[in-house]
Amino acid sequence: MTTETERGSRKTRIGVVVSNKMTKTVVVKVERRVADRKYGKIVMKATKFKAHDEKQECQPGDKVRIEETRPLSKDKRWRVVETLEKAAEV
Repeated sequence: MTTETERGSRKTRIGVVVSNKMTKTVVVKVERRVADRKYGKIVMKATKFKAHDEKQECQPGDKVRIEETRPLSKDKRWRVVETLEKAAEV
């Protein structure tokens, strides 16, 4: 079995689940802080990733860690590794 050092480390991101309306797929919004090119002010930018959720456990509002993987479909290149924080039940 190959170890992580042999195949290289995979990219990971932490984000919030926005949607779980697809079967075994969630949309995860990942925010990052970047400096504005002209003025230098720090602003928040967001990117949405489609991630594979095999057990269909994620709910909107959950904070999750996603990891890069092989292409699973046209848009899915990430998978949910773990749920860090569950959404608050109302």
